[in-house]
Order: sequence, then structure tokens, then C-alpha cells
Amino acid sequence: MREVLYTVGSNRALTDSVFEMKLAGDTSAIAAPGQFVNVRLDGFYLRRPISVCDARDGELTIVYKTVGVGTRAMSRLAPGSGLEILAGLGNGYDLSPAGDRPLLLGGGVGVPPLYYLAKKLVERGTTPSVILGFNTAGEVFYEREFAELGCPVTVATVDGSYGVRGFVTDALPEDYTYFYACGPAPMLRAVVAETATEGQLSLEERMGCGFGACMGCSKKTADGYKRVCRDGPVFTKSELEGGDIL
Repeated sequence: MREVLYTVGSNRALTDSVFEMKLAGDTSAIAAPGQFVNVRLDGFYLRRPISVCDARDGELTIVYKTVGVGTRAMSRLAPGSGLEILAGLGNGYDLSPAGDRPLLLGGGVGVPPLYYLAKKLVERGTTPSVILGFNTAGEVFYEREFAELGCPVTVATVDGSYGVRGFVTDALPEDYTYFYACGPAPMLRAVVAETATEGQLSLEERMGCGFGACMGCSKKTADGYKRVCRDGPVFTKSELEGGDIL
């Protein structure tokens, strides 16, 4: 964990409520896909936890949804603005059990951390299949970015206005070696229930401090109580099946 002063390079709308921000600064604290950062905004007491969408030398990409006054303030930040960010928080995805046919399942703003994961898998010589879930066609984002990595991409929309009608679980393939998922709790419950293999799931959770001090995000897993921010946000399917997080 490291506090870093970043500079906004770009801040663009992907949909009516989802924005992509590219920031210049030190990314050396980010060790694995699935980790998150905690953004300090002037005038707000609590930081905003945001998943890492991409990280390379000197550039951090985050994708966030405007759901309150804090994230709306973020969406108005102009290039050149400075942001104090705690970087390298949480435990990310473990790539070692992926096998040769991993499957990535993302729902809504659970999509961004899977992009960084897909990049890392491709760098290892493994191309994952990707299923992205949204409510409607107007909410779809990053389909092209995953395809440009060489990943086969399926999009599911609840209303059937784009791609497969239904949820990500309605588009599950028959053959995959392992899965990685991120999205809202109802989606993750369905993924745990309907997947045929072990996998890892990243949880969306409200956090106070973001690094385990306040204990506000403690949840019961199969191995006892764990803090989503410090022990997660990534947990295995077997951990979640034996707890009450979902």
C-alpha cells in the first residue's frame, strides 16, 4: 500500500453513468489484477474504493460509476487535476489455477478489473473467454477492448436489447477450466450456484478505511470472518459457499 499523487490525464464518459479515468503516476504498488485503489476527493471525508482496470509504468486506469455526489464530483475532474490515491490495496486474482480455458464473468462495473486480468492471462500465453453482463444495450462498455486483446467476447443484457438475453449465467459455455468473476452480489450468487468448476470472485462492498483497520467490511466465509478490503476483495468459490457473504 502506498499513497501516491496522481495527475488526471483524461476523464471520459463510456456510458451515461460510467466513466474511464487515466492517471499519470507511480503504479509500482499495484501487484495483481483485482486489487483496488482508494481515492481521496477534496471536500469528502471517506475515500472512494475503485477497482484497477489497467496499470502500466506511469499510468493507472480506473473505471467508475457515478452513484453519488462523490463519484459525480470525480466525473467533473479535468485533465491536469491532482488526486491523492492509496494504491495497491487488497488481494488480487491468482492466475496459477486458470488452466488453458479460463472464463471471465463480469457484470456492470464489475467488468473493469477483469480487463487487467485478461491482459495478464494473455501475457502468460492463455486467452480467456469473456462474458459481460449489463441491464440494457446503453450500458455496454469495454466489449471492443476485450476483443482487441484477442478474447472471444459474449455480451448478455437483461432486456435482450444487445447480445444474449438474460444474465451472464445464461451464456455459460460447456467447456472451461476455471472461472474468474466480478459483479453485484445477485450475479455472484448465481455464478457460484451454476458454475461447474472452482473459481475466484471479487466482491463489491462498502468500505470505511480500505486497508483493514476499521473492520467495517468483515464478512463470514467458510474459513471464518474476513475483511473484504484486506483479505479480499477476491475470494474462492469454496470460501463463499461456506459463508454468508452472498
